[in-house]
Amino acid sequence: MGDLEQASRHNVQLSVEKCDVELDAEEVTYRLVSLGHQRIGFIVGDTNQVACERRLSGYRDTLHEAGLPAPKELVAQGLFTYRSGLNAAEQLLGLETIPTAIFASNDDMAAATVAVTHRYGLDVPGDLSVCGFDDTALAATIWPDFTTIHQPIIEMYLAAVDLLIKKIRAPRAGAEDESAKDRTGWGSNLLLQSGHPSVSLISL
Repeated sequence: MGDLEQASRHNVQLSVEKCDVELDAEEVTYRLVSLGHQRIGFIVGDTNQVACERRLSGYRDTLHEAGLPAPKELVAQGLFTYRSGLNAAEQLLGLETIPTAIFASNDDMAAATVAVTHRYGLDVPGDLSVCGFDDTALAATIWPDFTTIHQPIIEMYLAAVDLLIKKIRAPRAGAEDESAKDRTGWGSNLLLQSGHPSVSLISL
């Protein structure tokens, strides 16, 4: 039996370093609230992923703390795909009272929201602010661009592999499992829309 298979059989719980996606979602939502937005739509990702629920919680918690309502009609279901983002944006922009900002759980769905916004004859960011997550190449190549969260993905994956190796080697060497001591908090960056009046790179 290989080491990786053995690790799987024994249900090794890998302490993967990660950005606090809930905190990041809170920061994005807080920024939108601070800019005067009171109806903020949210496009949820695949609900089978833990990060999806954490981003939604960050969004809802911030609205609650700001004393703003978070009606169910402002939360649309997506699947982290561009097409699902089109459908979700259509749902939000088809409301009788549309949101003034939409926060999508990833950049593909945010890009789809920009496309639907154009279809409705609305301007981004003049009529609608759009925020995404992950800072993929798509966020920088479409026009207009949109605010997104940058995460150090490569560094996170390399650290995860390193922790897995330590998990496997520790029992064989009779050593204490050090992986729990190696947790690292990764900082994220909020990259603002170029059309925002105070364009800058803000560390979260």
